[in-house]
Amino acid sequence: MFIRFGYEIGISCEQPTPMMTYLSVDRARRSDIISERGPVAEPPVKIGEVVDPHGNVCMRMVVPAGGLKLSYDAVVSDSGRHDRVNLEAKAVPVERLPSACLPYLSASRYCETDRFGALAWRLFGDIEPGWQRVKAICDYVHDRLIFSYGYAPHLRTAMEAHEERAGVCRDYAHLAVTLCRCMNMPARYVNGYMGDIGVAGDPAPMDFNAWFEVYLQDRWYTFDARHNIPRMGRIPVARGRDAADIPLIQTFGKHELTTFKVWTYMEETGAMTKPHSQPDVSLLSPWFSEQWSRHVREREQGREH
Repeated sequence: MFIRFGYEIGISCEQPTPMMTYLSVDRARRSDIISERGPVAEPPVKIGEVVDPHGNVCMRMVVPAGGLKLSYDAVVSDSGRHDRVNLEAKAVPVERLPSACLPYLSASRYCETDRFGALAWRLFGDIEPGWQRVKAICDYVHDRLIFSYGYAPHLRTAMEAHEERAGVCRDYAHLAVTLCRCMNMPARYVNGYMGDIGVAGDPAPMDFNAWFEVYLQDRWYTFDARHNIPRMGRIPVARGRDAADIPLIQTFGKHELTTFKVWTYMEETGAMTKPHSQPDVSLLSPWFSEQWSRHVREREQGREH
């Protein structure tokens, strides 16, 4: 099948400002791209690329005074297969893990493993190490948090998400990653595209998605604590210890986000002969899910009694 995906992001700056972005498709998926336009910067600026320590492609540029708009539009060929499931996958003892996995066992900016150890072992210590233990962690996180873009402070840590019981996909991923690391299973954060393909449409604004990967047996497996079911059509962009390693946009100076639109959907062909479908709503506009609104009302009523 073919998947159309891309973004339009506007940045406003008062003076020339260096910027890095993690918006490039993962190198392993670039060979699947059928056609693409961009990335295009308006006004034109020089865009360089570097590869970071995690193997991700990072774009570098200087935003001119007044700002710029970055846009990208592409079609990728996708197998249409759901996330791989291997119920027999076992956890690898720490002493036998590949050295490249070791950084994904420790605490990081948003994943405070030192604060979760006792809870993690109490909740998951009796579950067989491996796939079943990761699935139990996903179930716990999925049930623990309420999803809403209307409650998404970007500096929330895994512990804060756990205690506030709310968040967006990055919070689900951070909390699950943290609990997996506490159980001695390497886990890494993934950012990328994933549309509502093969599932009911979501009325929320389209955004980049976050999920996570766990090293079991002899490879990395994809897990998603927010949706908690195997999904199709994932297009990874970058991987890291957590979101701090792979910010979508990082400026070295003051900036204001003026436009943020993302699209991901099935396309009939890879020719890109039609304009892409514009999102009806932007993430820059406040958006609260009905479920989250109900949760807030119930919580406030509980405090009154």
